[in-house]
Amino acid sequence: MSLPILDNQTRFPAGRLMSMDAYRGFVMVLMAAELLDFQRLHEAFPDNAFWAFLGHHQSHVAWAGCSLHDLIQPSFSFLVGVALPYSIASRITQGQSVKAQFGHALRRSLILILLGIFLRSTHKEQTNFTFEDTLTQIGLGYPFLFLLGRTSPKTTWVAFSMILVLYWLAFVLYPLPGTNFDYSQVGVAADWPEHYTGLMAHFNKNSNLAWAFDTWFLNLFPRAKPFLFNGGGYATLSFIPTLGTMILGLQAGRWLRLGLAPRVLITWFLIAGAIGLASGILLHIVGICPIVKRIWTPAWVLFSGGWCFWLLTLFYYVIDVTQHRNWAFPLVVVGMNSIAIYCLVHLIDRFIINSFYIHLGHAPFLIFGPAYEQLLIGASTLGVFYLILRWMYRRKLFIRI
Repeated sequence: MSLPILDNQTRFPAGRLMSMDAYRGFVMVLMAAELLDFQRLHEAFPDNAFWAFLGHHQSHVAWAGCSLHDLIQPSFSFLVGVALPYSIASRITQGQSVKAQFGHALRRSLILILLGIFLRSTHKEQTNFTFEDTLTQIGLGYPFLFLLGRTSPKTTWVAFSMILVLYWLAFVLYPLPGTNFDYSQVGVAADWPEHYTGLMAHFNKNSNLAWAFDTWFLNLFPRAKPFLFNGGGYATLSFIPTLGTMILGLQAGRWLRLGLAPRVLITWFLIAGAIGLASGILLHIVGICPIVKRIWTPAWVLFSGGWCFWLLTLFYYVIDVTQHRNWAFPLVVVGMNSIAIYCLVHLIDRFIINSFYIHLGHAPFLIFGPAYEQLLIGASTLGVFYLILRWMYRRKLFIRI
């Protein structure tokens, strides 16, 4: 999409689908809001249902299942797919050849991968070669997404189906660990309640195909010590089904560009979301494939994709159909500079917090007691982030890859 032109009456850029920017901003706010640390308040007030609820939805589930926090990465990946048809159309209008467009896709992919590694290496003693974070996962799959973006919807859906089926089959064909397998050596208790049996056992934490791949692949890079397992169970190969999530977003973007009546478009989105949710839940409850975000199982692609369709529907209806926009302006400011806020959170959050303490001391953040200190310092830091992004927005400074 072209650089936005500020509409002085609405304060919104003209010619953009604001729901996409607001949804993206919502996702980035959820990510940055980790600074509020609701879990600490839940621990301070264990009987308080409000803090328990917020703490749960600001944390990733242990393995199977989903919290609001678990929808951050799939939403971001989904929105990359939604934006692609607009990007391709814009580059075609500019007269770019397919070769030039694909070259840009490759450059974008490389930058995302390197940026992800760079941010994960902050405060490390050497480069932390890891490929399971949001940016590297998107970067690894983006060239394939671009190629699919130039195909027909039928080809895209065939590719989507093949990705899910073959990824599931690869896991199922990988042999289960033997009876003497020592789970403690891969960071998992032998009596961990998330262990599955039957077909689902092929998707258990740090004893699956993706874990086995990383014990080979990640040790090809310089490391302070050999890679044995990821503490959270995250894996490099998740970029393959993440591509599936981006494909769902690609189809959503195509539908948005068809010029359908809002009622028809919303119906399509709602049906797509319902199919995704129902399919993911069905695969889980019948024991075919668990809903696990950490290794991005096919059931997770469908389940989280369903939520992404519904969330996009909500933002589209409220912002672009009913035109209730003013409330969403802060989200748009954040969403239009998603790379900037991603980097700010990973690079200068501690600097801002330490600066507050250096110049103001702890007293202003203790006015409600020690339990609320992190909430107040976190909220203040988020305020600084927003002021930076608002300044960038007013000056039309947008970091794009």
